[in-house]
Amino acid sequence: MERPTAGGSGPAGPSGPAEQVAVLQDATRVLTGVALRSLTVLGGAVTLAQFRVLAVLADLGRARSAQVARALGLDASTVTRLADRLVAAGHVIRGSDPAHRSVVTLDITGSGQQLVAQVAAARERELGRLLDSLPPDRREAIIVALRQLVQAAGEGYGVPAERAVPL
Repeated sequence: MERPTAGGSGPAGPSGPAEQVAVLQDATRVLTGVALRSLTVLGGAVTLAQFRVLAVLADLGRARSAQVARALGLDASTVTRLADRLVAAGHVIRGSDPAHRSVVTLDITGSGQQLVAQVAAARERELGRLLDSLPPDRREAIIVALRQLVQAAGEGYGVPAERAVPL
């Protein structure tokens, strides 16, 4: 059975709910691919899981290890192992909360921030390339539709309530 693709079933695109959902599934696959491929600019410097820790810290700044774990939906022990590797590589600094010495904090270093910036730039280039491959009127229609989809989902959709986590 052939699945509908982004081309739709007619000149106006997908006509029924199943076809519309299939197009969104295809778009999700493409955007996930862009996100994952953007990590290749790092040449294996960090894993996807380690990058996610860096991305959270780039957004939050200095944070408790438990807060980072919640933001990522991971166990604290998993974040500890990831942080160990990032500290050893010089991308994260481990500290403690002055008010609670037993609380472990994590903070991104300049080199960690550079990795996050490199990935963001790679994503921007690839998304720009994809948009540039479309005629201007189609490009504008896609941007309007995606903006409406994001607004319909609401702020922070798909991430833990405490914090929006970039992938």
